[in-house]
Amino acid sequence: MSKSNLTKLIVLTVIALVLIAVFMVIQSGGNWDYILPRRGKKVLAMVLTGGAIAFSTVVFQTITNNRILTPSIMGLDSLYMLFQTFMVYVFGSISLTAMGKNVNFLISVGMMAVFSVVFYKLLFKREGQNIYFLLLLGLIFGTLFQSLSSFMEVLIDPNEFQIVQDKMFASFNNVNTDLLLVSAAGIVLVTAYFMRYTKYLDVIAMGRDHAVNLGVDYDRVVKRLLIVVAVLISIATALVGPITFLGLLVANVAYQLMRTYRHTLLIPAAVLISIVALVGGQLLVERVFTFSTTLSVIINMVGGAYFIYLLLKGSKSS
Repeated sequence: MSKSNLTKLIVLTVIALVLIAVFMVIQSGGNWDYILPRRGKKVLAMVLTGGAIAFSTVVFQTITNNRILTPSIMGLDSLYMLFQTFMVYVFGSISLTAMGKNVNFLISVGMMAVFSVVFYKLLFKREGQNIYFLLLLGLIFGTLFQSLSSFMEVLIDPNEFQIVQDKMFASFNNVNTDLLLVSAAGIVLVTAYFMRYTKYLDVIAMGRDHAVNLGVDYDRVVKRLLIVVAVLISIATALVGPITFLGLLVANVAYQLMRTYRHTLLIPAAVLISIVALVGGQLLVERVFTFSTTLSVIINMVGGAYFIYLLLKGSKSS
């Protein structure tokens, strides 16, 4: 690890801690017993969500060898919205209240994870199928899920549509403490499982042929890494809602900042940048825009603009 990269990680850590401290104490008025627990839950939700999305995006882009793609192309965000819309369409908005946030969270995560596992099993069962075929099928499924959701949204009662609309945008304002604990436990377990495959990422980044020649069981490792990605994205999406462009934004900023192929540096940098983006963005939402917009709208606007920049930059270089 070079001194410059280590310095960059330390600076990112300091910036993240300073922003968290400012978020926790700004305009508190001395009501620490009330303010600190409420804001602490928001900070923990942002750390968990940002960490999971950044982590999974870097791993996914390494597997696909493409810095523009994100795990959302697999259709998990659209599947989450389809489930929420289906529940309101069939049983009414009261069903989500009766189900409870904990049950809704567990069903959503379980459904997305099961879909991913079955999807990968069926795909990798056949020889000769590559990762790009998986991405194509994921894009098709995502479009299908989104179309079904839009169809049901047109048919449901306008008052109940408001409930569905709230699910479309990530929110850190009313996060259930129980969900935070379950999410944290899930992310820790998945991360512990991932650690055994960390050593393969630098080799996989060179491409399938090089990885196979260097002795990596490519299909087996990629299959397990994709399941890790799917579980992390499922937890983050079910916890606060979909944030489409966050992963793309923070991963590419990490590549530009660190300028290294080592994932032991890229992943922590992406996680720290994600935390800075979420905490700083939430500060803007609450103190500058006074809740007139949502954090996901700001992230998606900046991320969308950066996505267009990457496309234009790629077309010029080619």
